[in-house]
Amino acid sequence: MTYVDEVIEHVVKKNPAEPEFHQAVKEVLESLRVVVDANEEKYRKDALLERLVHPERQIIFRVPWIDDKGQVQVNTGYRVQFNSAIGPYKGGLRLHRSVNLSIIKFLGFEQIFKNALTGLPIGGGKGGSDFDPKGKSDREIMAFCQSFMTELCKYIGADTDVPAGDIGTGAREIGYLFGQYKKIRGVYEGVLTGKGLSYGGSLARSEATGYGLLYLTEELLKLNGISLKGKTVAVSGSGNVAIYAIEKALQLGAKVVTVSDSTGWVYDADGIDVRVLKEIKEVKRARLTEYKSYRPNSEYHQGRGVWSVKVDLALPCATQNELTLEDAKQLVANGCLAVCEGANMPTTLKATQYLQNNDVIFAPGKAANAGGVATSALEMSQNSMRMSWSFEEVDSKLKDIMVTICHNISDAAERYGAKGNYVLGANIAGFERVADAMSAQGIV
Repeated sequence: MTYVDEVIEHVVKKNPAEPEFHQAVKEVLESLRVVVDANEEKYRKDALLERLVHPERQIIFRVPWIDDKGQVQVNTGYRVQFNSAIGPYKGGLRLHRSVNLSIIKFLGFEQIFKNALTGLPIGGGKGGSDFDPKGKSDREIMAFCQSFMTELCKYIGADTDVPAGDIGTGAREIGYLFGQYKKIRGVYEGVLTGKGLSYGGSLARSEATGYGLLYLTEELLKLNGISLKGKTVAVSGSGNVAIYAIEKALQLGAKVVTVSDSTGWVYDADGIDVRVLKEIKEVKRARLTEYKSYRPNSEYHQGRGVWSVKVDLALPCATQNELTLEDAKQLVANGCLAVCEGANMPTTLKATQYLQNNDVIFAPGKAANAGGVATSALEMSQNSMRMSWSFEEVDSKLKDIMVTICHNISDAAERYGAKGNYVLGANIAGFERVADAMSAQGIV
């Protein structure tokens, strides 16, 4: 049995009932075989892969809070500090009823390589809770966030672990979390990113993941002799990533025709109106059923169906494992040229393999959606320097980072004889940086 196979078996045995984490580890390690096999004796002796797949620290805690009826509710909080070889732990806080340890570990493991790809000094971590902000009042959300941070604050800090937003954790939640941290710890520091502009946030942070996705997508298409301009695009999701991916796609000359949420999806042959989408999702916090009242010629469909539309480019921006093998077959049948992931691991492993086997350009989330964490790191830099950059400065730095990521993953794939395999390229490029740092720092 090879070293890679031994570690995968070890992970499955030691972490039962954690399918998302198993999937992430298998996907990464399988693509690293060529690197690991070339260095097997050294890596095995140092147990490098075992140390890589074991989080440095896992924190699980209860989060009691009182709802508007006076009833005490109890949720579970998580923070997995996975790897700090190249910098303080960095990764979002996900608030969603689906959150469990497996999902947090898969996200944290992915974050190691995503953060390494940015070239910035940030390690990998992730956290969150099974608390769902949807339908909760501002007071209830504040009560939860204050209770959550009362425990979490013991383990984080500007040079230790810097959480950020994620699904369910936006500017409102970050504000409540930051206020409680400041009150308890008595320090004003850049312990969270995604903060409001009035207290240390960065311009372009809201746009960063969506914009970054399109910067990498545009460059990747260029490397393959394809222009983004004039292409038809399917986008899933309607949160922060999807909204700003659509906005940037329009700016770059593409036409986005779909958008979705947890109950259904919209097809607008004339192109999604991003101003309407922002009004519905960011202002009203409503469902996409309202879109048709603004755009009568659009279609609303319940359930799934975004990937059934004939498009040139697919950008999954919703959640993990949303694009299945059947969806991949539909995209290929409709002549889709590229799939670039805006969410974390939104494409199943079988779907990814099918797309690659059918010559669809495929950009994995750890590279394609790294714009958010890259800009979070830029926010950390601004906080450390006690200054702020203009939108144009941050956006320019973001574009440079995403273009560099694109070329690095392409070059890594080519170096190992797998030109065009950007999944392998992303994993290798991220792994090499982390492995070098781990080896240099000894057995810790």
